[in-house]
Amino acid sequence: MKNSLRHAISSQGIQTQAEAVGGGMRLTSYSNYSLRVLLAASARSPRLTTIREVAEAFDLPESHLVKCVHQLGTWGYLETVRGNRGGFRLNRPAESVSIGEIVRRTEDGLSVVECLDPETNTCPLTERCRMSQVLRRATDAFLDVLDRLTLADVAGNEAEFRALLDGVTPARQISVATCGGEAPIARA
Repeated sequence: MKNSLRHAISSQGIQTQAEAVGGGMRLTSYSNYSLRVLLAASARSPRLTTIREVAEAFDLPESHLVKCVHQLGTWGYLETVRGNRGGFRLNRPAESVSIGEIVRRTEDGLSVVECLDPETNTCPLTERCRMSQVLRRATDAFLDVLDRLTLADVAGNEAEFRALLDGVTPARQISVATCGGEAPIARA
């Protein structure tokens, strides 16, 4: 993954691995790639975008993107078109796509510790432990921020994304400021 893109996504509060580290919650690569696919589709809307274009622009494996595009299409976020001139595009307005909704669907639970997941919880202290309550509130606060953001809110730099997708600007030359160096303001 290109370093500038990693910083751009990080500046939005969206990371790449499912773990809590150093005060930040990190999402799986699947969520990260799915969000990038949606950003690319938003930047190109209503024109079709191909998996190959996204893979080359973000230096990501096509095989992983195929899974993301398929699932996002199944969920109704993308319209997929088969064939030589096929690709994908947004199937809903960017303003109606909640980042929190996408993250919830692409993450296999957001339990930062096992005791937050009733299916895997083996901790005998769950009912008496204050830490699990704190971590549950922190996870809820994280999702609350994402729930207040739409794809349109985080896709404000569409011209830069189009240049990247069109191969005009190499990913390493796009600055953090260009990719949204400041996090968008979540609506209250």
